[in-house]
This record gives sequence, C-alpha cells and structure tokens, in this order.
Amino acid sequence: MSDLETMPGHLIRRLQQICVALFTHRMGEAEIDLTPVQFAALVTLRQHPGIDQQTLAGMIAYDRVTIGGVVDRLVLKGLVLRETSPTDRRARVLALTDQGKDLLGEAVPLVEGVQGEILGALSAAEQATFVALLSRVTASGNELSRAPLRRSKAAG
Repeated sequence: MSDLETMPGHLIRRLQQICVALFTHRMGEAEIDLTPVQFAALVTLRQHPGIDQQTLAGMIAYDRVTIGGVVDRLVLKGLVLRETSPTDRRARVLALTDQGKDLLGEAVPLVEGVQGEILGALSAAEQATFVALLSRVTASGNELSRAPLRRSKAAG
C-alpha cells in the first residue's frame, strides 16, 4: 500500500483540507467570521447551554488548553457569554448570546450546503454508507486521539 491514493490516512487528510477550504470559502462569501472549530463550539453550546469549558472541549474533541483560546475569541466577538455557574460559584459556564444564536442561524444552512458539496459525488445511499463507516472508524480510534471525544453527562 505504498501509493498515497490508496492510503486512508492520506485521503482523510486531503478530505479535511477540502472541507476546511469549502467551509472557509462559504463563510467568507457570507462575511461570517467563523472557523470550523468555532462553528462546532457554537452548535454544541446551542444544544447544551450552560456547560463548562472542559465539557465543551470533550464534546467537540478539542484539547482543554486550546479550547480556552477558541472560547476567548467567541467571547470577544460577542457570540458567547462566560458566566458563573449557578450551582458552583468557582465554575464558569458558557452560553450563546443572541448575536451568537443569530450568526449560527445564518451559518448552519451554509455548512449544510458544504456537506452536500463534500459528498456530492456520491448517491444518497453511498453518502449514508460513507458517513456510517466514517463514524465507525472514528469511534474505534477515539481513544488514540490527543483529544478524545467525550459525551456530556447532560447530553445523555
């Protein structure tokens, strides 16, 4: 398996490059200043308002140190609030601002369109199979990542 075009790791890396390029292009066209990781953070905070930064990091498979900078930038953009937890005054919880909710409402259809562009060469059945296989492979290697995906207890 010495041909790069038959190596899954190489193909996955190339697909990641394509995904980021499409995402960045679509956001730029819409004048939306978001990175893929910031988008993932906003979607997760919409689904799980009031989680802390560590939980957010686990839920989007990002390391705890780096997520701090991501959240800092979202706070500076006025998209996320950092507040004291109502149950633990030492803890800080995160929530979307109204501006964050509005921006996410604009971004979601664009990102859904990007997903269609990424998978456009596949039939609907092939798309479902591809996503199922990607999910399985990703889940099986989760613990090998430097930032494994963690489900929130609140998420079920």
